[in-house]
Amino acid sequence: MLLTAADIKQRALAMGFDVCGIATAAPVDERARRQYRQWLERGRQGCMAWAERYQAVRDDPRALLDGAQSLVMVGMNYLPQRLQPADAPQFAYYAYGRDYHDVLKQRLWQLAAEIQEATGCVSRACVDSAPLRERYWAQQAGLGFIGRNNQLIVPGRGSYFVLGALLTTLALEADAPCTLSCGDCGACLEACPTGALDGDGAVDARRCLSCLTIELRGPLPEQAQSALGHRVYGCDSCQRCCPHNSLAQATQHPEFEASDELMSLTLDDIVAMDRTAFNRLFRHSAVKRAKLEGLKRNAHALRHPDEQ
Repeated sequence: MLLTAADIKQRALAMGFDVCGIATAAPVDERARRQYRQWLERGRQGCMAWAERYQAVRDDPRALLDGAQSLVMVGMNYLPQRLQPADAPQFAYYAYGRDYHDVLKQRLWQLAAEIQEATGCVSRACVDSAPLRERYWAQQAGLGFIGRNNQLIVPGRGSYFVLGALLTTLALEADAPCTLSCGDCGACLEACPTGALDGDGAVDARRCLSCLTIELRGPLPEQAQSALGHRVYGCDSCQRCCPHNSLAQATQHPEFEASDELMSLTLDDIVAMDRTAFNRLFRHSAVKRAKLEGLKRNAHALRHPDEQ
């Protein structure tokens, strides 16, 4: 059975993806390769040592799957319907509900199974689980452009999207890359509480509160402690200020909504939390990435800033 690009997109949207586009599997362009290497040479990966590995695969996604022909790029809107009170310990919006890795992968596996059943072609689902440059390929697939805050911005819909990729041996007609840009807008540069954005679309992970509150093990740097505000997991500052997100609509996916327990969580609750409570509340959440120790460290920094 012949499956066209239009068929794949129709099926993806029917499965619950909000956006879908297709790119031809090929090496990334020279400019993108050079920028990534310069980012590493400057040490801007910070504590994310994994970013230094598998450069050949980051340069060419075909190394992930023999015979790969196409990348089906998808996204789901995660902007919650209801938000935490402003004085609550703040979690990044994407972490309010169920872990997006699981939500997207389940749908991508279903799409892969349908492709294989119809065509015999094999596919590999990737949601932060492989050294694949998802935002780059999403732009190549026409979903949007990479903003100065390093987020993928979907024209007319904003940046509150989690991304996934299906690398497949099925040859599909590719979409035209998105060629839009932020222009001279610098709202995110001004809003970043630690100056982690350099204006060329790159993020200095050594300063980024999202990286430091989630990825970093050990004490928080002094600069991060003084800039936390009410943040206990992640940071949405560079998205909240973005003019493109004035058009963003709340998600229609219940998986991304917060539980009542998360919405009512206090700093005292987090500081007193034991492993059983952490596992119960965050077992199916992206928050588990920070581990109990990291979450309690962040909460303690908010509760006792003068002791840090």
